[in-house]
Amino acid sequence: MRVGAATLAGGIFGLLGTLCFFLAFGTDYWLVASDDCGPYAWPTQTTLTGGKDANGTEIQLVQAVTSSSPPPSLTLHHEGFFWRCVFQVEPTAHAVLATLFTNQPESKVCVHGYLFPLPVALGQVPHPSYDATAVFRGFWTVLIILGLVAALTGGFLLVCGVPFISHKLFKLGGALLITAACLFLFTLLLYVLWMEAVEVKRYVLQERGEACPNAQVSVLYGLSFMVAAAGVPLELISGLIFMLVARALRDSK
Repeated sequence: MRVGAATLAGGIFGLLGTLCFFLAFGTDYWLVASDDCGPYAWPTQTTLTGGKDANGTEIQLVQAVTSSSPPPSLTLHHEGFFWRCVFQVEPTAHAVLATLFTNQPESKVCVHGYLFPLPVALGQVPHPSYDATAVFRGFWTVLIILGLVAALTGGFLLVCGVPFISHKLFKLGGALLITAACLFLFTLLLYVLWMEAVEVKRYVLQERGEACPNAQVSVLYGLSFMVAAAGVPLELISGLIFMLVARALRDSK
């Protein structure tokens, strides 16, 4: 009975932790930022096929048009693993609430985030928006993908071990869940290091920074980051519980 209750508790923690990881991976609210750089030409939804970037990947160029009415002075950004979105709102709007719950304008534009964080060099190299620390992107991407794979594999092994056929399945599944928690913890630490050590203002403004050298930029940790942080202890507790269950099953035989 105790083993069954522990297995149920571990399964609930593991499921919640894995869902947190998937939400953090699939949503685009790791970085939420705002700036007062002012109005600029908004891109339309129509895209034109461009050349290839420095890595040989085909890129798309957007056709820019100028809005007929003066846009608000506050520009909001939110982005994650897949997409980078920009739109303008009233200066009094709250950054996090505006990106999630308010009626966002049609002028909102989303482009591929190229496996955020850090910008990539588009076109010729060197490029004004190129950052030599972009190698950071590779580590961040590998860690988050490996964390998801470890969480899914560990969950699959634990489902197979539910009939208590082998304690080895519980032990291996628990170890994979702990590994997933550690990988996501390293991902979060790298992200915090990037937010605190790299010039994020330059990243948010990119080419527009030349026109607004004195622009005020506000940078926040988004809800995707917070969800991932909540999933780490849940996944770690689940892994530890299943490791203890594996030991109990081994001793009972």
